[in-house]
Amino acid sequence: MLFDDTYQTIASPAEGIFKDKGSKFLAYAFPVENDSQARSHLADLYELHPKAVHHCYAYRLGADRMSYRMSDDGEPSGTAGRPILNTLYSRNVTNVLVAVVRYFGGTLLGVPGLINAYKTATEAALDSAEIVTRHYMNLYRLTFQYVLMNDVMRIVKEMEMPVREQSFEMECEMVVEVRTTLVERFVARVGKVDGLEAKLLG
Repeated sequence: MLFDDTYQTIASPAEGIFKDKGSKFLAYAFPVENDSQARSHLADLYELHPKAVHHCYAYRLGADRMSYRMSDDGEPSGTAGRPILNTLYSRNVTNVLVAVVRYFGGTLLGVPGLINAYKTATEAALDSAEIVTRHYMNLYRLTFQYVLMNDVMRIVKEMEMPVREQSFEMECEMVVEVRTTLVERFVARVGKVDGLEAKLLG
């Protein structure tokens, strides 16, 4: 099978809510590209809900099923983070953080009740999210003399590569996104232009 460079994620933040026996479970879904973005969203939620008893979450990154983090934040082990993560797997979305903030209603829900609550709240947030297909990208910095501009722009246009940043002095620089499956073709084309250099970033 050829490596597939597409994945599904959510277009923008979304919310869902689930209530059971007085407890409220507020689910927040965010698109994230790395750990620091996820941590930043979690910090915002702690500020937004300082009185909540639990801030449980899970997120996964990339196509690898091993790239994830989760937290039960004081709930019995396996009753919060794991159901949130499993829902991300079953919905086949990645680069997504779902955090579920719980306000306790006074009645214990028990392990099955908790698993159901965190799973259902997560589903509610994902149901209200717009699911989009994205591509895995590698970032390359192109450096070249201004006279090569036409050659470079032809490659960028024909390979439909998004340009992240650019500066055109005598020495020009451009950062482009290259789909993972097109990297070999891209490198080959760059190699045919004398004086054009491409450096992989990150």
